[in-house]
Amino acid sequence: MKDLILTIVKPLVDHPDAVSIEMEEGPNGMTYKLSVHPEDMGKVIGKQGRVAKSIRTVVYAAAGSSQQKKIFLEIVE
Repeated sequence: MKDLILTIVKPLVDHPDAVSIEMEEGPNGMTYKLSVHPEDMGKVIGKQGRVAKSIRTVVYAAAGSSQQKKIFLEIVE
């Protein structure tokens, strides 16, 4: 799942080396925390959060029913 998120996000940003993902496993599911360079935050979120919503949609669809736990994607500063 990490590779999928990186494949989607890296072409969007100006600083692809600053993209990092941390994974936390909790009782509710697995949370992927995406952090990017501060200058690229707007590109990842998009107008009214449209890009972020699209990224989440693709990640959730890829996880589908193959995962026993729910997947969450957070964009952190």
